[in-house]
Amino acid sequence: MKARLMFDDRDFSVARDPQFGEPDLIQDLELDTLWNAMGLGDEVVRESARSAMLSGLTSVEQIRYRQDVLADCLGQPSVVREIYGLAVRAIAEERKIYRASFFSRSSEALLGRSITALELFVRILRQLRTLTEEHSAQFYSAGFTRFFDTLRRELDDDYFEEIAQHMRQLRFRDGLLGSASLGESSQGIGYVLHTPRQRNRGSVLLRQPPVRKPAYSHTIARDDLSGAQALGELRDRVLGLVANALAQSADHIAAFFAALRAELGFYVGCLNLHEQFAARQQPQCRPDPDPMGTSTFSARNLYDPCLSLRTAEPVLGNDLDAAGKPLVIITGANQGGKSTFLRSLGVAQLMMQAGMNVGAESFSATVVRGVFTHYKREEDATMTSGKFDEELSRMSGIAKAIGTNSLLICNESFAATNEREGSEIASEVVRAMNDAGNTVVFVTHLYEFADRFYRDRADTTLFLRAGRDIDGQRPFHITEGRPLPTSYGEDLYRRTFEVPPASPAAASGDVSADHGGARA
Repeated sequence: MKARLMFDDRDFSVARDPQFGEPDLIQDLELDTLWNAMGLGDEVVRESARSAMLSGLTSVEQIRYRQDVLADCLGQPSVVREIYGLAVRAIAEERKIYRASFFSRSSEALLGRSITALELFVRILRQLRTLTEEHSAQFYSAGFTRFFDTLRRELDDDYFEEIAQHMRQLRFRDGLLGSASLGESSQGIGYVLHTPRQRNRGSVLLRQPPVRKPAYSHTIARDDLSGAQALGELRDRVLGLVANALAQSADHIAAFFAALRAELGFYVGCLNLHEQFAARQQPQCRPDPDPMGTSTFSARNLYDPCLSLRTAEPVLGNDLDAAGKPLVIITGANQGGKSTFLRSLGVAQLMMQAGMNVGAESFSATVVRGVFTHYKREEDATMTSGKFDEELSRMSGIAKAIGTNSLLICNESFAATNEREGSEIASEVVRAMNDAGNTVVFVTHLYEFADRFYRDRADTTLFLRAGRDIDGQRPFHITEGRPLPTSYGEDLYRRTFEVPPASPAAASGDVSADHGGARA
């Protein structure tokens, strides 16, 4: 049996090879906050969510397949959680059975452990079939429809009756009948387990014809320890094949429950996240993915879910319309919400390509091969070179790994050097990335860099700006606006020395004057 709730053509695996830049991506977008909220202490759920988000889907069809499954989960959360709970219980109780007989390696012990495990699995499979019969009509996605059809087809009454008959046979209440031949040095070879004589106990498990009664027999005395040991070894040899076969059957069913737990773990994480955002009255939407080769990047009331999870207050969202523009440059006041907005874009892209809902009223974007981040780093005593060299090294690694049709998110990159050098390097990097077919979102204070693109590539670049109010307060709202030659250092001066705010025209920053050391 296959769950196939994450992909329509293959199984989902939590295990994966890490890609280049993942540690930076996780740190810069604060993804651990999101995964912890999805897991709520359940490590299986957390790891499923982590793997799904870091292994983003690149097919629009596969994203929509997963979105449809998620829609069913949101419509029937209690049923989904109950199925997940059955899978969790099956794995947990099977491990207890294994640990209880861990130190016994005999075939008979393996057979007993496998029988106990199968009896456990059969009880849970019966519950799973009952859930299928009661609730399958309430699910509409292709994933769940196929899943329930598989359960109905493979877990029918004949299946459970056949399993019950096998379990009765394997208890060997009528005794165990086996045969062997003598090999070299009178060693036993060719051990075979035969069908025991039946006493009207139903159909048989093994179809070999019974052997005739041996011409010779031997009865072991009660106090013959060595004889009992030899007989036990013979019994173990005879049981070896059937014990291994039964263990493989138990492992097969255990693998099904493990896969079901991993796949539903992702959706349970999405349910956990949905409930937390709903409690905060934050909007959520089903995003609209566009295939590679298009140029879509738009959002309405997009907010940073990680920030929302860390605060009880509502988080403000922002709008975006960058269709046809592979470069977005964000400038403006310090502490104005630029980094938060940047993070909201990156997390939304990852969530969309994992098949999740996004923290926004609406979100639409082109599917990308990968998401990369390049953020400024604070001084680190362990660095073997300067901050600027470290920035160049990280960007060099990204350039080798990014390929084409990817998203690069930069936050104050190349700010560790002077403005002229930083602007020149940033310009070359951005041009190369855009020319290779990658989308770049760049937060910067490098006015020369931003102004260069405003003059040369305004038709393919969206310019956004974090503003400030007349009194210097930050509204944490990102709006479209050209780059300004000001760092808003005047705000700090006025707050420090209690100087009244300037006129609205001056406060808006739309003046060509020096403010706090800014360029004229």
